[in-house]
Amino acid sequence: MSTSALQALEKLLTEWHADTNNIKKDFLILKNNFENKSNLQLELIARPGVSYSLRAAHTAQKKRSLFVMVDIIDDDPKNRWLSVCFYGEMITDPEEKGDLIPGGLLGEDGYCFDHEEGSDENIAYIQDRIDEAYLAAEKE
Repeated sequence: MSTSALQALEKLLTEWHADTNNIKKDFLILKNNFENKSNLQLELIARPGVSYSLRAAHTAQKKRSLFVMVDIIDDDPKNRWLSVCFYGEMITDPEEKGDLIPGGLLGEDGYCFDHEEGSDENIAYIQDRIDEAYLAAEKE
């Protein structure tokens, strides 16, 4: 991640105080998951007041520029939520928790999981999808 993107992310996390729905805690779980993976590139696209988009790509990927996009939706800083999106064929969704978004992930079909309230079970499910997409990206 570039120095400016890292600074923007650290600024966001430092200023993210009021969080009654425990989304910051769950975002940090996902961020830690990324930091523990090898051969990973992270990019942050910061649009304060709209979203902060953390995009992860495997260094072996050649077909696509990412395998997951974790958006912190920032339209209400006191009530942020996460939208975690994947390319459709890179994951499974055995519990059908995701929403199919035709053409919605950089022009391709994707699945998005909205995470609006902190939940250990839901964030674990999303982490499993991230791990699955990471392995698929390694072979892409």
